[in-house]
Amino acid sequence: MSAPSRRRLLPAAAAALVALVTALVALAVPAAPAQAAAAPYVALGDSYSSGVGTRTYFDSTCKRSNAAYPRLIANARGYALNFQACSGATVSTVTNNQLAALTTGTEYVTLSVGGNDAGFADVLTECAMPGWASNCSGAVTTARNYINNTLPGRLSTLYSSIRTKAPNAVVVIVGYPRIFMGEDCNAGTWFSPSEMTSLNGTADLLNSKLAAAASARGFKFANPTTRFTGHAVCDSTEWINGLSNPVAESYHPNTLGHSSGYTPLVSPLLVG
Repeated sequence: MSAPSRRRLLPAAAAALVALVTALVALAVPAAPAQAAAAPYVALGDSYSSGVGTRTYFDSTCKRSNAAYPRLIANARGYALNFQACSGATVSTVTNNQLAALTTGTEYVTLSVGGNDAGFADVLTECAMPGWASNCSGAVTTARNYINNTLPGRLSTLYSSIRTKAPNAVVVIVGYPRIFMGEDCNAGTWFSPSEMTSLNGTADLLNSKLAAAASARGFKFANPTTRFTGHAVCDSTEWINGLSNPVAESYHPNTLGHSSGYTPLVSPLLVG
């Protein structure tokens, strides 16, 4: 007897069989989960945000540091950081040079600004000199007058611009710590106890205006006063540099100030 004949599948039937097998394989193998895009985070502000005081910079012009809190937070949370903060920034330079980074897709914003507007570096320089050679009280009074009378309006305008450019973003305004703990242990400076108290009070006043302007716009405020208590200049563990070489590093948070001070303060607010 002859062998039984083998049936050949018609082309259409073969194609249907291949499609069926492919579909069954696809059902058996789960698809890889889609990767969410990193949330856009824009860090605005001055030297307290750029990282001056950490002594290591990837941008020598603006003194931006990978040890600064914006970078530490972005790395920990997986945010896509647009690092705009720049040493010496004022309300005006933030407005003119940094706000262009904001878009309707920006999800998170941090900002520290106001200290340079009030001339805080000049006030510190004046008060660091011996009493007979300086007018610390006059410098402090001038700074406080500016903080009370001029800065609030400028902050309001700036915060309004931020909200317009980034309407859906969580915005955290970051304040300034008290620098002194009541004792000046640095050779080359002559801060008296009363001057240090006055300077700390000026930082408190600045924070109060920042907090009020933030609240009025619906922004969050990160007040570092309590967080930095026990870690001021001349404390046993300084999170803020005293008089330093180079002098530009002086009276700014060091690496611990950013990693142990600002990062755990700001990070929990930079969500939502």
